Amino acid sequence: MLKGQAAIITGASRGIGKEVARQFAEQGVKLALLGSSEDIHATGNALKQAGYSHVLSFSGDVSNENDVEQVVQAAKNAYGSVDILINNAGVGKFKAVEDVTVEEWRKTHDINVQGVFLTTKAVLPLMKHQQFGTILTVASDVSRYTIPEGGALYTSTKYAVQGFMGSVAQEVRSYGIRAGTVNPGKVDTFFGDSQQGDPAKADWLKVEDIAEAIVYMAGAPKHMVVDELQLHPLSQDYPRP
Repeated sequence: MLKGQAAIITGASRGIGKEVARQFAEQGVKLALLGSSEDIHATGNALKQAGYSHVLSFSGDVSNENDVEQVVQAAKNAYGSVDILINNAGVGKFKAVEDVTVEEWRKTHDINVQGVFLTTKAVLPLMKHQQFGTILTVASDVSRYTIPEGGALYTSTKYAVQGFMGSVAQEVRSYGIRAGTVNPGKVDTFFGDSQQGDPAKADWLKVEDIAEAIVYMAGAPKHMVVDELQLHPLSQDYPRP
């Protein structure tokens, strides 16, 4: 189902986005990777060295409309279409509300929310024209409950993303476009300036787990949409409905 499709992946320099790129490449997906640092080119070059020739990499800001539009246009020019968008770029800042600066609030919302809006907005004309597309956003399990201490900033962005994607899914379904979210709990990544592979996170979800879920959602039959997947490690305690 995925072979030959073209995908844009944001936040692909490392962690979940990098692993999604690797698994998509294995499935024969043509890639356009966007990252906020020059490390994104190392991700792209590694895939090319592994034998995957259809890989473009771009260093840019997902909250910058011009950067986003350049990636979308480049993918269209190179591959003729944009069939899949994976909104993975995100940042986390955890502080008591009175300690959050206006700059931190804006930056976190710019990346986590505005970035999703801009990339989605940019690909929709192409997907509507071709009457097909899949838009998947990596949100968080805290889009379904709240963190008691220090989580107001981050949680607010994920609630916003969940609401945005839910409305988008209804808006675009008549065009054959599917939209959904992946809501992971604790994942062993570089999130929050931590180190991937830290022994303290040994029993957390792995980036491979999240990437496999995304591949499953993107590869579902065209008549089927997986609206949402929520994933947790067995070791994580979290509020239940």
